[in-house]
Amino acid sequence: MKIQKLLLISTLLISYSAWSHSNIDSKDGMMKNLDTTAAKVVILFHKALQTSDKKLARMHLANDVQIFEGGKVERSADQYTHHHMLADMKYLVAMKSEILEHKVNVMGNTAISLSRTHITGTFKDKERDYQGMETMVLEKQHGEWKIIHIHGLINTIRGSSSLTCLSFSFIKTISHC
Repeated sequence: MKIQKLLLISTLLISYSAWSHSNIDSKDGMMKNLDTTAAKVVILFHKALQTSDKKLARMHLANDVQIFEGGKVERSADQYTHHHMLADMKYLVAMKSEILEHKVNVMGNTAISLSRTHITGTFKDKERDYQGMETMVLEKQHGEWKIIHIHGLINTIRGSSSLTCLSFSFIKTISHC
């Protein structure tokens, strides 16, 4: 079953990549399908992290969510909640995040959210200036959209040229992702 899910996610990501590139240069295409219920779940999840609402953030995650960060995987919502969620919340409270692009494509009971953000601010006494990219896969489970996969990546705009991987917005600089 897990292999089938991974194959489905891979196929959907390839399909979604082709779909999203068709509007990449269009100003009107930079924000797409944000009025869908799946998109609202992604937006509410981010808002919950930004306002340190642990209960609301957890509610939007599937129990078996997989979160890719810094070359590691968190394999459940409970694992994320107990390991990185609070650090992500502290980071997001300190930073300013501007959405540059956000597109959501719903295909039956599956949705894919792609977003780019510009993240600035001071965290741990260090000025930060990043461009973030995030992919989320959602699945309709028992009539509700749940986030089943998150993969985030940010690149430094000013300062270090190292590549940085993240879980949502908690930064861990590594040599590669």
